[in-house]
Amino acid sequence: MHGLPDEADVLARLVGWAEGEDAIRTLVLTSSRARADETVDALSDYDVIIGVGHMEDFLADESWVRGYGEPLARWGDRDEVLGLATTFCGVVYTDRIKIDYSVWPQALVERVAQAARLPDDLDVGYRVLVDKDGATSGWRAATHGAHVPDKPTRAAYEALVEEFWWDTTYVAKGLWRGELFFAKWVLDCSAKSGALRRMLEWRIELDHDWGLRPGSYGRGLEGRLPADVWDELAATYDGVGAEECWEALFDTTALFRRIATEVGDALGHPYPAHVDAGVTAYLEEARALGPR
Repeated sequence: MHGLPDEADVLARLVGWAEGEDAIRTLVLTSSRARADETVDALSDYDVIIGVGHMEDFLADESWVRGYGEPLARWGDRDEVLGLATTFCGVVYTDRIKIDYSVWPQALVERVAQAARLPDDLDVGYRVLVDKDGATSGWRAATHGAHVPDKPTRAAYEALVEEFWWDTTYVAKGLWRGELFFAKWVLDCSAKSGALRRMLEWRIELDHDWGLRPGSYGRGLEGRLPADVWDELAATYDGVGAEECWEALFDTTALFRRIATEVGDALGHPYPAHVDAGVTAYLEEARALGPR
């Protein structure tokens, strides 16, 4: 992908648009581009917060998404920050630039100054691009601590272990029933991308004194895990047939057992071996049943 606009040009277009729209009172760049850290590359999103006086009126006219350029594809959602509703709209433009907009009521922009801590959306790092009313002047500085995991308590650790083993029973049932798509979804999207990913992130934190922000949905695991752990994880994605999926399931449980034990030992939390043993027996018995 060649000829992408550079960051200065993208921000200049956004600022020019915001300054020319009376409804827009505040424009704030957040996340990696605001931090200008080593994670930024040519395809990094532009995460921006738009503060508007009358949010529903602003959103009712969907032409606002063309303020930067012509959309190629978009997706939206709703959220809440400090008790006030916000709207998310991610847009990929025809020039290949991707901008993730969070539209805030201007009252929320003002409320941030009175909050005891910055919302996570800002604590990841921010840069004010437009502030027509001086509403951001009282904002705290970002600590960059948002999304850094806390050390899990014993209860949280045990809950994650049980969540993983619970998921594996559905993989086994799906495989026995011949529901390969469902089985692979539970294995890859729930067990691996859910409980296993979080346990791997805890394992990474052990080497970074619980001060590293993990990437969303496992981004960056390749470079942060020990090479042998990454190789073991990558191997669990081999194959598409039922027997290969059974092998992937047991390879995944072996990796989870190893990493969860390391994390538990480092934190002083006993690994729930009885859960592991009981569910492993369940999985082996389900496999021994043969196809339904």
